[in-house]
Amino acid sequence: MIGLVGTGLLGTVAGYSGDGKASSGTSGATDCSASDEYDIVVAQDGSGDYETVQAAIDAVPSDTSEETRVYIKEGRYKEKLELPADRTDVTFIGESVEETVLTYDDHADKIGDDGEEIGTSGSSSFFVYGSDFTAKNITFENAAPDVAQAVAIRIKADRVAFENCRFIGNQDTLYNFGRRTRQYFEDCYIEGDVDFIFGRATAFFEDCEIRCKDEGFIAAPAQPENVAHGFVFRDCDVVGDAPSETVYLGRPWEPYGQTVYIDCDLGDHIRPQGWEPWDEPEHGDKTKTAFFAEYDNSGPGYTPDQRADWSHQLSETEAEQYTIEAVLDGWDPQSRLEKR
Repeated sequence: MIGLVGTGLLGTVAGYSGDGKASSGTSGATDCSASDEYDIVVAQDGSGDYETVQAAIDAVPSDTSEETRVYIKEGRYKEKLELPADRTDVTFIGESVEETVLTYDDHADKIGDDGEEIGTSGSSSFFVYGSDFTAKNITFENAAPDVAQAVAIRIKADRVAFENCRFIGNQDTLYNFGRRTRQYFEDCYIEGDVDFIFGRATAFFEDCEIRCKDEGFIAAPAQPENVAHGFVFRDCDVVGDAPSETVYLGRPWEPYGQTVYIDCDLGDHIRPQGWEPWDEPEHGDKTKTAFFAEYDNSGPGYTPDQRADWSHQLSETEAEQYTIEAVLDGWDPQSRLEKR
């Protein structure tokens, strides 16, 4: 597994309504009125305020309580990006979820300037440190060949929300890194093979498509012992090209990792036992500390009577406790997304 400082430029973009949404199978392109306003517009053809996304990030005022809205026109932006911790309340809105792509191609085995491998964390295409980051209609990609861990986005910030976004990669695609941070994903598409949703954060996935590209593991949670919730998948479609019964729903990266699937549709590529304990002598018996559970899933991959005996099938009363408000400790990301 593992500039230019400005005061926010006012841009207007014709043809964007701000509420366009598409599933992973459609373009997500949006048409909007000329009255819609953005603080910064990014366009590779020079028609915006900046031609690169990092230049736009660098132009965001630091340590401000005001939202900065960044509109990113279609294009493949090959940049290794970083949103610093002092750039808060930044919103990215793409012109098209399939055609607005933030990409890079590092991987864990790549040798860095210091002569050492950059590792999983160093491989990330985008590092998010600024809290209250929101993204809509954007693809986040690691385009490295499938040779090692290669992260598309590494999120260390709190209160981060994504709507109608795609996360493209193979092993370790989406790094929900930040310990005690809260992250929300709605109507998103996430693909990969081994541990492609992993980390220490509390994350809620709603109405997402989770695509398994090959045999492996979906979730690799690593929450601390005294964190109430880990990864929660609700009303998600777990699909894929992997052979039948070759993918685990998850395995605990660290001893107290948590993952729950509620009302999800599971394809036949999911293994009947569902969960793998990831035995590591230095961590002891993870089956006694990790919490992996399901409630009322469906599809050929839902075989509750064959699941690992250390996993759980929730009761209706237990499942009802997994609300967005409860899991994300009072933060309401949907009210934020409704404004976009």
